[in-house]
Amino acid sequence: MRILFIGDVVSTPGRDMVQQYLPQLKAKYGPTVTIINGENSAGGKGITEKIYRQFLEWGTQVVTLGNHAWHNKEVFEFIDHAKYLVRPANFPEGNPGQGIVFIKINQYELAIINLQGRTFLPSIDCPFRKADELVEIAKKRTPYIFVDFHAEATSEKQALGWYLDGRVSAVVGTHTHVQTADERILTNGTAYITDVGMTGPYDSVLGVEKEAVLKKFLTEMPVRFEVVKDGRNQLNSVLIDLDPKTGLATKIQRIIINDDHPFFS
Repeated sequence: MRILFIGDVVSTPGRDMVQQYLPQLKAKYGPTVTIINGENSAGGKGITEKIYRQFLEWGTQVVTLGNHAWHNKEVFEFIDHAKYLVRPANFPEGNPGQGIVFIKINQYELAIINLQGRTFLPSIDCPFRKADELVEIAKKRTPYIFVDFHAEATSEKQALGWYLDGRVSAVVGTHTHVQTADERILTNGTAYITDVGMTGPYDSVLGVEKEAVLKKFLTEMPVRFEVVKDGRNQLNSVLIDLDPKTGLATKIQRIIINDDHPFFS
């Protein structure tokens, strides 16, 4: 099994990059499953039903979320009926939506788990204990288990990677919008990367207009952050190969597409 995961898609620029390059990525790499983190896909925060359905139409099988899952109130109207939309599983009991989804493609079944960190983010339920619970559920059905850990602290991401090493196929980090160069197969066979990076404005600060961010740092005055609407864009993703017998990883590869790293089909 081969998994293509596209990191934090930010607003219209990010969606445009997905629409443009996903067919080319599929043609070149032939992934079995494509997963997108879409928690910033609607104006930089949250997701709408239209965008969720666009991702599926463009060839995505599952969309994960994160700390901005509830930013657009429209999400409450459709998330319980969105079979392939996954929000952090360690949100408190009673939150709508689902934290794990199973998808069957040919002879494979893949479990996708979404978790959110607690360091420098809201203190929600423990992602480590929730991971224990969901991995046990998943293993009764499939050895292929993919985890999107939406977290701020690199230490918390690395800790979860080691905690789940050998028990899941992959732990990939999202949220911080900067692709890290630490992709590896952990000791017991789990693919890991601290952050996949973002898909959206390239000449920006994490997708936001750099002038506003500079003003904030220089003056400490309130500033309205806006997603960059025009300019160069980027796409960050990872490609992960899994052993068909064990479900553990055999390879993880970073993919970055921007003007400094052009894509060659």
